[in-house]
Amino acid sequence: MSLERSIPLVEREVRELVRERGVDPGRDEDQRVARLIEEVIDGYEARTQTSSLPRIEDPAGVKKIVLDRVAGLGPLQALLDDPDVEEIWINSPGRVFCAKEERHVLTNIVLDASEVRDLVERMLRTSGRRLDLSSPFVDAVLPDGSRLHVVIPDITRRDWAVNIRKFVVKAHTLDELVRLDSLDGRSAAFLTRAVGIGANVVVSGGTQTGKTTMLNCLGAAIPPGQRVVTCEEVFELQIPLPDVVAMQTRQVNLEGYGEIGLRRLIVEALRMRPDRIIVGEVRQQEAFDLLIALNSGLPGMTSIHANSATEAITKLLTLPLLAGENVSHAFVTPTVAASIDLIVHLTRRGSRRRVEEVVAVGNRVEAGVIESVPIFRRKASDLVWTGLRLPPTERFGAASALNEVLG
Repeated sequence: MSLERSIPLVEREVRELVRERGVDPGRDEDQRVARLIEEVIDGYEARTQTSSLPRIEDPAGVKKIVLDRVAGLGPLQALLDDPDVEEIWINSPGRVFCAKEERHVLTNIVLDASEVRDLVERMLRTSGRRLDLSSPFVDAVLPDGSRLHVVIPDITRRDWAVNIRKFVVKAHTLDELVRLDSLDGRSAAFLTRAVGIGANVVVSGGTQTGKTTMLNCLGAAIPPGQRVVTCEEVFELQIPLPDVVAMQTRQVNLEGYGEIGLRRLIVEALRMRPDRIIVGEVRQQEAFDLLIALNSGLPGMTSIHANSATEAITKLLTLPLLAGENVSHAFVTPTVAASIDLIVHLTRRGSRRRVEEVVAVGNRVEAGVIESVPIFRRKASDLVWTGLRLPPTERFGAASALNEVLG
């Protein structure tokens, strides 16, 4: 029997077994569904021995496709399984794109509107997040760590807009980033020492430059005896330490209540006896709450969208002003100078993600401009020490220890 004819037959019987035996393909292991598929195929093959039924020509191919449809994400599963695909997006049911080998590619996948909705519902099933007319946006993380973003009409013109950004962890430590040529040994040793002695670090860069991966690698350098609390919009950080509490934001409920934002998470984190606080990314007023936390002596890290380390500092001076009319530059500027120690700026060239510069933030403020010193800067393809050293600061008294790493 051809592949096209056998797939619907096997899929129908598998779904019947799923219902009869109470298997939840969205929560149960793929192996359990795979065994059901093998059972159906074996049963069909056994029937062909005593009847005139045609045999299934490609049992392995049928099993893979049915497994993708029942336990995976159907036509999208092959893209998710492809290690060269970085991102998948659906502009309309007939226009499914992916980012592969540094190019945007229009795939040959054609869905219908109901299939798109079914796929999104399946992806959201384990996230606890919802999508409806009162909440037309959703951010969620898939079980494999990929990040899902969906927008529905009438925010979009007609079709559901779906983005799946695959989370491929290529590095877990700063040493692994050295092997990937994202930074060199000296800068890795410098950042390891900085994190170890409690420097406050901001990772900056554009979209898809590896900010979350860098935060994870910096988090791995935190001394193992410390307690870490992370705050994120959706769970992405994976800090490999024994004492970690991870928190994520929550959407409003159907009655319009119950929303928990990043600002609330930061406040609650301070009540949990943390030795470190890591905020996945600051975009709005939560930058003010993070600054207050860091200014109280609690070491921490975060990331921010910016095109350079200088722009990251400028943004850190601006975002806290969104917290209220009574928050002024006269308060924010010296607080940023006293609270932030290092900016690690990342860039992307094609598929290569690299540290472009590491900038130290000083305590001195002149004419509203915070002193900053570039410690490492990329020249051509190499990240090199500029020859400059960290300026002394009142809060961060271990500048001398970091200067020793520089030689």
